[in-house]
Formats: sequence, structure tokens, C-alpha cells
Amino acid sequence: MEIELKRLVLGVQYDGSSWHGWQTQPSGETIQDMLENALHKFCKSEVKTTCAGRTDAGVHGLGQVVHFDTELNRNSYSWVNGVNAFLPGSIAVQWAKELVLNSDSDENFHARFSASSRTYCYILLNSNIRSPVWQNKAGWFFRPLDLSQMQRAAEKLIGTHDFSAFRAAGCQAKSPIKLMHEIDIRQRGELIIFTLRASAFLHHMVRNIVGSLLFVGSGRRSVNWMEDLLKSRNRSLAAPTFMPDGLYLAKIDYDEKWQLPQRNLDQVMSILAL
Repeated sequence: MEIELKRLVLGVQYDGSSWHGWQTQPSGETIQDMLENALHKFCKSEVKTTCAGRTDAGVHGLGQVVHFDTELNRNSYSWVNGVNAFLPGSIAVQWAKELVLNSDSDENFHARFSASSRTYCYILLNSNIRSPVWQNKAGWFFRPLDLSQMQRAAEKLIGTHDFSAFRAAGCQAKSPIKLMHEIDIRQRGELIIFTLRASAFLHHMVRNIVGSLLFVGSGRRSVNWMEDLLKSRNRSLAAPTFMPDGLYLAKIDYDEKWQLPQRNLDQVMSILAL
């Protein structure tokens, strides 16, 4: 009898504080390692996962999406609770969706290549004194910031551009050209929330953009500097890469035809009471 493979899609959340990023490493101390180990125990066979976006050490996931192929027949409830039983407290599957595999691979769902856009949020504590409550959960900047100046500077990045000025030296992306759909910056008390949605992001792109916006907000650079920086395509001219603590992979957007049970962005951010 021919074995029928199915494509399983999972929504995963994690606190990245204690892990060495998403991608598997020889140390075994990554989120992918933990998830695949849990899937191995649940499925009783080796499982290799593909994710929508690899996150660095210290970066959190609220809406990570992964897929893998399996022969097992389980309902969504069993996948979620069964796999979570083998995961540490800082990682949890939120939902599961089974999709049919077609003979034409181009028609199949792919966690990375089927994504139309990604949304990252950066939570910043803007206070002259650091708060232990937000340790590992938010970045910290002690100088006063001008919100309107940062908002004006962020507008310079909207559209399709070469984002080489915000690209890490070790970035493996084939092209630095990305479409930035929107950048929203708002303040709630001492917290400033940066929300960036783009077709895709380069390695360290969000943290480098946030760091450069802080240069503008603190008065170290002008609003127009952001446009000049973008046009320069020179990473050495931008601000240093900002800390990972407040960065969250918030949402991956897909065509509605896949009918994935994802939360919308407001629901995702409500997890942080924002």
C-alpha cells in the first residue's frame, strides 16, 4: 500500500531569551532543535522542519510558522497538545493545520516561500532607569526620544529599496532589495513599539533600522539622514546593531486559500498586553 504523506503546518511561539536562536546547531540549544526533538518523540521518527523566518539568539517568536511532511494521522488537538508535552516551557505549538500534498511541488504550501510578508515588532523601554520586569523582553534606551522625528524618518524607508545599509555582513539573502510595506511607531507610557511589515527582512535588518531611528529620535542625526543612509547602501554609516531583547517575529502573512488558523496582529500583540 502506498503511504500518503501530508504537509503539517504549525504555529509556534517562543521566548528566545535562553536559546541560541532558531536554526539548529551542534550544541542542540536552539528552538528548532527543541521542536524537532519533541516531534521526534511524538511521531517516533525523525522530523525536519522548515520555518518562515530564522530568528537570532534572544529574539522571540509570537507568530512563527513551520511545516514538515508526515505519514501520521492525528487531529489538530492531538498535534498541539502531544508535541507540547515534549517541549520546554519557553516553547509551545499554538495551532496545527493539515494540508494535502500535490504531485506538483510548486502548488504546495511552503512556510518560507508561500509567505507574502513578515511583521516584526520591537518593544523599547524608554526610561532613564532600566526595569527588571522587562529584562529580556524589551530593549532599553535611557535618553529621551522624539517620537515624531522617528516617525518622519521611518517614512523614508517605505517602498521598494536596496536595504544594504541595514544588512549584516554575514547575511545570506540573495538580494538586498526588499519591499517595506509599513513602519508604525507608537508610544504607550514608557514603552515605544516599532512595528515593521515587509516582503522579507535581511539579517539584523530590523535591529539596525531601530538603532538608526534611535539616532534620529535622540537628536544625534536628522530626519533626512535616514534617506541619505538608505541611498548610501553602506552598513558602516548606520547605527550599531541594537540589542535583540525586544524583537518579536509577530506575524507571517499567507494567501487566505491556505486557511491557516493564525491570530491577527492585534491578537498577537495582546499577549504582551500592548
